[in-house]
Amino acid sequence: MSNSHLFLKSGFPRAPLQNGLGRYVCQLQRVTLKFCKHHGSSRGMRQFIENHLLDFAKENPGIVVYVKPRRHRTPVLVGEYLNGDREWLNCRNNTKDEILKWMQLLKTQNGSSSSLRLRKMWHTDMPSIQGPWTPFTLKSPDTNLATYPNANDSQPLDIEESATEKLIELFKKQKLNNQSVNSIDAKQSLKEVE
Repeated sequence: MSNSHLFLKSGFPRAPLQNGLGRYVCQLQRVTLKFCKHHGSSRGMRQFIENHLLDFAKENPGIVVYVKPRRHRTPVLVGEYLNGDREWLNCRNNTKDEILKWMQLLKTQNGSSSSLRLRKMWHTDMPSIQGPWTPFTLKSPDTNLATYPNANDSQPLDIEESATEKLIELFKKQKLNNQSVNSIDAKQSLKEVE
């Protein structure tokens, strides 16, 4: 195992300012295309500028695009993000389609997150003081004293009553109501006799 991970910035996965909850804000603020007007390694960058740059700028009005010609230099893409990060890509001998793909990649990132070593795969801004949820969190403490196999605990919790069971239950309620009415009538007749 190499020690290269020691030199990477570390952090947690995050969405900048809850981006995407209300509306999405593209985090790429500025793109600078640096190229040479004559050098052969800048051919793909020049073709991209001639054919695709205007379409990219019209599709993404929130991204400022700068074109900077430099003599005898390698073509470079520099993306600057709202959080202050800068992403620098060497585009030596890339085709115009490859450069378009790099531009799309810069547009969908939120900075140098690809070079960020994640400390954990999850993060919360407000951790719970109660601890993590488990399936036993809201269970009755009586389940600790139960002996198994247990007929009540082996039944599913979400089974609906069948029509027959509902009719039997209604019949029992009706029977109880009739008995209570009969007992009230019997008490009234005893009072009348006295």
